[in-house]
Amino acid sequence: MTVGVEAIFVNLPVKDLTKSMNFFKALGFKFNEEFTDNKGANMIISDSIFVMLLTEEFFTSFTHLGITDTSKENEAIIALQVKSKDAVDELVNTALANGAEDKTTALSDEEEAMMFYRRFKDLDGHLWEIMYMDMSAMDI
Repeated sequence: MTVGVEAIFVNLPVKDLTKSMNFFKALGFKFNEEFTDNKGANMIISDSIFVMLLTEEFFTSFTHLGITDTSKENEAIIALQVKSKDAVDELVNTALANGAEDKTTALSDEEEAMMFYRRFKDLDGHLWEIMYMDMSAMDI
């Protein structure tokens, strides 16, 4: 049975919506203004992948639970696959130049043979992994 999922919306709490939007705009991401207001912004990753940047107050109204302290713990790793190693470097270097923190860790030899990646924490401590997969190195 196929589930039939058509899109994914990742919801992330942010301390300052304007700063977060400016950060991601600097990385080249666009926003759907129709679904953006002073409580949240709809960031377009692709035709079917979206990130909702939500003010912390608005975010907690959905869960009624606390927000992870990203200075001490990770709540998730948001991994994005891009088309080349250069695209990985360009995106991560731009993130770092705009206030992100480098969180790249070493890969095993086996992983490194098929994947090039770098990782950063955004302004709110969310962990993003940008990767290029060399499909010719994979045994599929």
